[in-house]
Amino acid sequence: MMGPAEERPNVKRAGGKNAAVTMRDVATQSGFSPATVSIVLNNAPLARYIAPATKKRIEEVARKLGYRPNAMARFLRSKRTHSVGVMFFDITDPFCTMVMRGIENSLYQQSYVPIFADAHNQRNRFERYLEMLLERHVEALIVVANWLFVDIQLLGDLAKRNIPAATIGWELPGNVISSVMVDNEIGARLALEHLHQLGHRKIAFIRGPKMLIDSGPRWRGIQKFAQTAGLDIDPALVQQLPESLDPTSSFEAGFRLAEELLQRKKKFTALMAFDDLSALGAIRALTKAGVKVPEQCSVCGFDDVAPSFLSAPSLTTVRQPMESMGGLAVNIIMEGINASLEKREWTIANHKMTPELVIRESTRAVSLTGSDD
Repeated sequence: MMGPAEERPNVKRAGGKNAAVTMRDVATQSGFSPATVSIVLNNAPLARYIAPATKKRIEEVARKLGYRPNAMARFLRSKRTHSVGVMFFDITDPFCTMVMRGIENSLYQQSYVPIFADAHNQRNRFERYLEMLLERHVEALIVVANWLFVDIQLLGDLAKRNIPAATIGWELPGNVISSVMVDNEIGARLALEHLHQLGHRKIAFIRGPKMLIDSGPRWRGIQKFAQTAGLDIDPALVQQLPESLDPTSSFEAGFRLAEELLQRKKKFTALMAFDDLSALGAIRALTKAGVKVPEQCSVCGFDDVAPSFLSAPSLTTVRQPMESMGGLAVNIIMEGINASLEKREWTIANHKMTPELVIRESTRAVSLTGSDD
């Protein structure tokens, strides 16, 4: 449950009324002009010309009074901007394209404009962009990310500042910020169940990187179905994608890991990859080695990004409703904006959307003359 807007510490003013600490209060207490105080506390370019002793005195007084710059307070006092900050951790990730379309389309229908920012998978860049978005008085924030190194406290602090926010692809622990995710566990189960129903029993796996939040749930879905169906997972047929901040690197990694699987001389009739790009990389490796897909080896991916239905053969995969996820995130933050304007609380919403199995050309029933002889 969201609480009231965070206020600056109060100080007693003339007339006995309490008010938020301002730069003028710091100027009065420190004995320096408001202009000098502003330059120091805002770390303006002119600050380098101010004597160190002056800086130290102003900073000590500001700290004693409890003053600190608060972008959210400025936002609450400003006029509405009808803008929403949208932060992507890497816009080159194919996952982001349809999510962006869903966000943009839903905001357009609400007469809001998105301000997009790409953090390039860099924590410092993310923090600086967040600061810049708040300075531009965005009325809410949507963060698209699935890397585990996201700063939990930094995003959680938005809730304390009464900023409606939602994450897509990542759920913060502690129920402090709304989120929209696909049910990765169910999705992985759908894919493996499909291969199992086609008669595949010797199945190779390319797991996701440990750094990605999706990796754990997808592997749990695989393990749970395997246990239920009595399917043995051969450790020699399990590979794991390396840690990489380049979202397109999984194609090359999928190619290399599939080659390694083939070199182990362990027979398998199907391969289930962590995502579409690693699955497409695996198909390339299999084809290069003379293994026909799907005649001799079925391949299944996850996500349903654009290249998956353009490939030859087209890729069987688990579709994330990416555009709908973007639209749902907008609905969540719009409820927060309206609640804030009406000075009422709103409830944190954590949604897991149901994935869909999309059967294409890369999977078929196991062949009696294939590699499962």
